[in-house]
Amino acid sequence: MQNYKTEIAPGGHWSLELRRGTQMTLRDLSGGSNVGMLFYNPRNLLERYNAPDTLKCQHTFKLSQGHCLYSDMGRIFASITADSFGWHDTVCGNSHASHVVDKWGARDYQTDRNDWHQNGNDAFLVELAKYGLAAADMAANINWFSKVVTDAEGNMSLAASPSQCGDSVTLRFEMDTLVVLHSCPHPYSKATSYPQHLVGIELAIAPPVADDDECLNHCPENRRGFANNALYYLGA
Repeated sequence: MQNYKTEIAPGGHWSLELRRGTQMTLRDLSGGSNVGMLFYNPRNLLERYNAPDTLKCQHTFKLSQGHCLYSDMGRIFASITADSFGWHDTVCGNSHASHVVDKWGARDYQTDRNDWHQNGNDAFLVELAKYGLAAADMAANINWFSKVVTDAEGNMSLAASPSQCGDSVTLRFEMDTLVVLHSCPHPYSKATSYPQHLVGIELAIAPPVADDDECLNHCPENRRGFANNALYYLGA
């Protein structure tokens, strides 16, 4: 049952503590969206999302259904239980003010109000400050709805086929998790004008994890991650 629904405007940012056993569905409401995201343990903000461990323990370069999202303590923040797009980036990082100015020109809120050009780095910093965090606390982020490809020389770029209007990805939270996100452009965006993409967020209670759960059984490392979570919550 859906419990909460909201929309994030283009260049917007948002954060919330999601409880273990809840789920978040992100929905691309216009096609071609990018959602930057970071995770932190709200009980110990030094524990945060770890992109290298997430990729190497599941032997993948992309994120998609069946994958788990790891902390730097070997625990699982969330599992990807549904995904209509099938390819999400977590290696290319975040857009900065210099990227946005070079591609689309300088605009600030004081002058342009809601038509200004926000960047992912500053959007994250605004949200992180609410929890006493700063630039030094920013880890490598996820970029939902962004597929990255490489050429023969190893140069990376965004794929020519972006996500479609209505594409969605659902995360089931296996730990209490502080979620920080923005809807700013991917750093490799080649859009001719500042991207104006609307993103939907739906929060609900997740179905319980069954013995045949796809994420649990994706690889032996994921079973160990779930075991680490069980130990962490022992007696809770």
